[in-house]
Amino acid sequence: MKRTEDSNAVADGGSRVEEFSFETTTSDVEVTWKERLGDFYTEFVYKPGLVAWDDRRTRIGGIILFVYVFIGTVGAWFYPEPISNQVPRNLAPFQDWSAPLGSTQSGVDVLAMAIHATPSMLIMIATGGIFATAIALVIGTVAGYSGGTVDAVLTSFSDIAMTIPGLPLIMVLAVVFRPDNPVLIGILITVNYWAGLGRSIRSQVLTLREASYVEASRTMGVSTPRILFKDIIPNLMPFVLVNFANAARYVVFTSVGLYYLGILPTSVPNWGIQLNNAYKQAGALVGTSALYQLVVPMVMIMGIALSLILLAQGLDRVFNPRVRTRLAGESSSLEESDENSEVMSQ
Repeated sequence: MKRTEDSNAVADGGSRVEEFSFETTTSDVEVTWKERLGDFYTEFVYKPGLVAWDDRRTRIGGIILFVYVFIGTVGAWFYPEPISNQVPRNLAPFQDWSAPLGSTQSGVDVLAMAIHATPSMLIMIATGGIFATAIALVIGTVAGYSGGTVDAVLTSFSDIAMTIPGLPLIMVLAVVFRPDNPVLIGILITVNYWAGLGRSIRSQVLTLREASYVEASRTMGVSTPRILFKDIIPNLMPFVLVNFANAARYVVFTSVGLYYLGILPTSVPNWGIQLNNAYKQAGALVGTSALYQLVVPMVMIMGIALSLILLAQGLDRVFNPRVRTRLAGESSSLEESDENSEVMSQ
């Protein structure tokens, strides 16, 4: 090989030696951090973003959820907190702009109550959804992939948690601990919600662990944690996302119900407390004069539940590799056509 290269170098005046050495050196260069960050951005931000934006449900759900986040951060920061005698009493909606959506019989702004209940609700949703899906993902994945004694123990633990009635358990724990922290309330509400999801994830893992690419990874000596994080869990993400949205909706409805019944402490603002006041104090279900006090929290509850449903349905396509590849290919072809048109115009 050396003689051939030397003879070619003499015949071509040394140009082949330079070309050969250039190719050899470039092949040994490692991928830079900038290129790795670019690949990470393309794989986990750009392509999922294309898929999410392509789906109308994701756009609508994302916009609605963004509005709630804006209300819970900026709105709660700037809008006055609800207090008694804040505005004139029993104002109808749009009657006085000091209370655009009306006021209660004690002079509390209804809009202020709805806005300042949003931050704690968002915290409860995030905490409860993450807690339930994380516990279910860990237990279901480990049980389904490990099998044997580990599977039997974890499955029995899940079965025991499923047999305990959820709402009575939450009511007892709420009365015993009287939690006033939204994080603790979110965890308390989903204390055994994870059990059914964990069993479902275990069933999915039992199928995935027999797939050909998982068998190939085990044959090549790939470690179990790497197989779980690279081969098993990514294929579970669409199912996990949908159930995360379901867990979040469960937190919304359960917390509102518990606050309405007076089981959870009223020190944390919540739309359920508004419903309770509208029903018991204002008699919103008796006549139509105070019906707005019932409608405002109901609209807030329906809006955030709708956003979670739409996001779950739309994000289910984010982890579909065929959709991501198609949309990324369309985007790259459009960019190439734009570049070609610019070259032709020059």
